[in-house]
Amino acid sequence: MKRSVVVVAGFLIFALCSMAHAEYSVWNTGMWPNSWPKELEPLRKQARTFEGPVVLNQHYAIRFTKRDEFESAWPYIVQVKSKGASLRLVHGPNFFLGDGVKAGVVIHSPPRGQDDKPTYIELVVDGEIIDLNRIALPPDTTIIDERFKDETKKQR
Repeated sequence: MKRSVVVVAGFLIFALCSMAHAEYSVWNTGMWPNSWPKELEPLRKQARTFEGPVVLNQHYAIRFTKRDEFESAWPYIVQVKSKGASLRLVHGPNFFLGDGVKAGVVIHSPPRGQDDKPTYIELVVDGEIIDLNRIALPPDTTIIDERFKDETKKQR
């Protein structure tokens, strides 16, 4: 009797575990569309791609460790933003960039084939690698500055 209970319990645990799935699929490379500017191609190897959570949105996280590399890529990164979409300024740490990464860009896109939703950019600013005084922000773009959002909550 005890053996059959253990077998049934084991089967149920296996069945439940096989039904569970992660909220995001993750690739340790940039899986963005080939239609994006060719100048971004060298950045694929330092990027991460997330698909999820529930709706299969695409999130492309490009990590930067050198200011000149970011500044030369910035004009092409801005080109993938949808017209009228916002630019969000945040500070690290950032879930998409990963632990220990203090500067980068996260491009949030709709699921493949759903071009009716905007692609917007989240800029993870550190003041050194990504220095807002050294780049041109795109004209006619709503800038949402969330760099000090957590600090404001702590002060209350």
